This record gives sequence, C-alpha cells and structure tokens, in this order.
Amino acid sequence: MGKIYLCLFLLFPFLQFLAQDNIAIYQEGQNTDLSSGIAPVSINAPSGATLDVPFEIHNNSAINQKWRITRKQLSVPAGWTDGLCWGHASDPFGGACYSSTQMTTNPWTSPGGAGVLFDLLPGEYGKMKPDFNPADGVSGFGHYRYYITNSAGLAYLDSVDVIIDYVAENKTIKDPVHVAIVPNPADDYLQLSSSNSEMLPFKIVDVMGAVLMKDVLSGSKKISTAEFKSGVYFVCFENPSNKPFTRKVIIRH
Repeated sequence: MGKIYLCLFLLFPFLQFLAQDNIAIYQEGQNTDLSSGIAPVSINAPSGATLDVPFEIHNNSAINQKWRITRKQLSVPAGWTDGLCWGHASDPFGGACYSSTQMTTNPWTSPGGAGVLFDLLPGEYGKMKPDFNPADGVSGFGHYRYYITNSAGLAYLDSVDVIIDYVAENKTIKDPVHVAIVPNPADDYLQLSSSNSEMLPFKIVDVMGAVLMKDVLSGSKKISTAEFKSGVYFVCFENPSNKPFTRKVIIRH
C-alpha cells in the first residue's frame, strides 16, 4: 500500500502538468504557447500612455470551462496603474473591462457573477487584455502575473507573466534666459540685454498694472524713458521656453 501511495505522490506533478496542458496561452498574433509560465512576455513601453498586451486563452480540454482571471502585481513602481478586459473571443465589445480603481487588491480576481462568467466550449478561446499605464516620469520595470483561475476563483490553473519596461522621457530644458536692465535707476533710457538671441516678447507696466508699452527683445534694445514719469515700473517677459519672469526698474528724472 505504501508503494502505491509513493507512486501516486510521484505521479502527481506529472498529472498536474497534463491538466495544465488543457490550457494554451498565446500572445495575440503569436504562435508560441506561453502556458505553464514557460516564459514571460517582455514589452518596452513606448511612452507613458496606456499600453495594451492582448492574449488568447484556449480551452483544449474536452469539456466546457468557466474561467476567471487573477492579476498579481509582483513588482510595480509607485504610481503605475493597470486594468484588464476578459471575455469570449466572439464578444465584439471585448468582454468585461475593469479599471485600476476597481482592481484595488493584490492579488485581484475578476468577478464571478452570472453576468460576467461565460462558457468556453472545447476548442474555443477567451481574450484577456491587460493594460498598463506607467506614471509620468517614473522609469522602471513592472512585473505582473496573470493566473487562469477556476469559476470559484480559488484554484490557479495556469499563468503567464508580463514585464513592462518603461524609460521616462527626458525632456530637454533650455538654459534660462538672463536679462540685464541698465541703468537702474534710470534717467534718460533703459538698456535691455539678454543672454541669447531668443525672441522675448515683453511689456512695461506701472504699479497699477497699466500697460505702457509692448515690444520684443532679441539680444539688445534701448528704450527712451522720456515719456515715463518718475516712479517704479515692471518689465514683464514672456519666455516661450521657460517660465515668464519680471524685472523691477526705477525711473528718476
């Protein structure tokens, strides 16, 4: 009797493997069976926008199946979000879809209500479409595992891993423009000089906010102050490449 139990114990992993062979997992458009976690699917995310990675989950058994999907976040950078759609291949709407605000637990399993469970006949397949949204400016690797789960949501039957590699866009920031205004205080004129030849629209306003003149600075500009009364004024620059900035000037006649 002990030998029988020993044989059954040794055969169990093999029988379990055979059971898993009743499920085939393909990345959409590919012909490599990824079931039994044979290899992760690695994707380079092109940008911080949402990225879809669709799969086909095939029923290769001789009986109807009702499967659910369990998503487990193995390692995910802070701020990243993900969603999931799961439905029959014939569903023109892609099945039931769930957003990150619904998938709040880890692991998370798709609902098992009558309205979302569906039959997969022998030879049919379901479409699983996880989506990923890396956070802006947060580079890293997101490692996710998707389990094919029984209708009760308790038994993991098979799985496939997805690894998202995202490199945040490095935006080139131009050196800030430096503007000198001399003399300050001024009597007859103001000499405006910028550190480059970039076109800088500007306006001069008084302490009440009234606009006295508008012009464009490109390198250097001399402005007569004959029409300005003695007092405090502000030169406001609109910089297309950086933030707007303001310089205070004093005019004394």
